[in-house]
Amino acid sequence: MSKSLKRVKSALFAADPSLEVIEISQATTAKAAAESLGCAVDQIAKSILFEGHLSGQLYLFVTAGARQVDLEQAVLLTDEPLGKTDAARIRAVTGFAIGGVSPVGHLTEISTFFDETLLDYQTIYAAAGTPFHVFGCSPQQMADLCQGRISAFSQQM
Repeated sequence: MSKSLKRVKSALFAADPSLEVIEISQATTAKAAAESLGCAVDQIAKSILFEGHLSGQLYLFVTAGARQVDLEQAVLLTDEPLGKTDAARIRAVTGFAIGGVSPVGHLTEISTFFDETLLDYQTIYAAAGTPFHVFGCSPQQMADLCQGRISAFSQQM
């Protein structure tokens, strides 16, 4: 079992021992994960990271699968210009490789915003540290787990 998967399982168990990690076929996109789980694409909670141009801080945006982060809205939430960050920085801060970034179990605390669109569903799913593992729970529970501020920052792709 990978270190990333172990961290996510540990974080989930500490929060709620009833939460389980589900193994799926490889899913590096929200669409692939949804197909594997038999759910709507917007039930997949994607983890999108941006770097603040002023602070250098990383910000996590947990976004519904068929949506994208509206950068103008994200800038208003973070109060600084945002840009892409590289895979090495993402791994150093979160402990996850791109394709398996989970909203929980990061190596360091990260400011997180949670897409209000995800609240439209009874159950949503997020990566559990690998492209082969997810966990599911209610949107409010996931927002609580990642300490995400529920916000309007996404737009249809």
